[in-house]
Amino acid sequence: MGEKSIQKRQFILETAKTIFMEKGYKNVTMKDIVEACNISRGGLYLYFDNTRDIFAEILKLESQETDDLFSGKIGENATASEILALLLKEQKKELLRKKNNLAVATYEYFFENKTAKKDNVLRIRFDEAVSVLEALIEEGVETGEFYCDNPKGCARNIMYVLEGLKAAANTIGITEKTVDDELMYIMQGLIVEE
Repeated sequence: MGEKSIQKRQFILETAKTIFMEKGYKNVTMKDIVEACNISRGGLYLYFDNTRDIFAEILKLESQETDDLFSGKIGENATASEILALLLKEQKKELLRKKNNLAVATYEYFFENKTAKKDNVLRIRFDEAVSVLEALIEEGVETGEFYCDNPKGCARNIMYVLEGLKAAANTIGITEKTVDDELMYIMQGLIVEE
């Protein structure tokens, strides 16, 4: 793919992402994307066969962007508790963001498209996050910052809490205080008191 094709494909993905944020997943059509991108149907079909393929690619890009954003904020000498606090701070921002949020579209996508476990981007991200948190908790235990008998179980629990908060934020609504209370509860469960 040439540079111009790469740029066009990226433009389509960025434009489609905005549409998915506004309308969810199930209400977006290829026609919506064609109109928003101001391209022909054939021009869109050169790059993507359907909205499912477009959304799957958006999810992959979102995952990479999150990794890049987070890794760029971690200092070389950061402690395990500082890294965990930063991770939770980023999650809080995401939870409280009302616009520019793909959560509803993502849930709709996965309810509508049954994917194999090995291809499920949400499952892969969840498992990767559990592994990262587990390693972080183990490091914190080794340095004496954290107390935890079961780092993997704790990491999985943190992820379930975050996923639950994400679902609540997009269904029943949550306040900043609620998010702060839940995140503080996570930290208090790990931090060794002096």
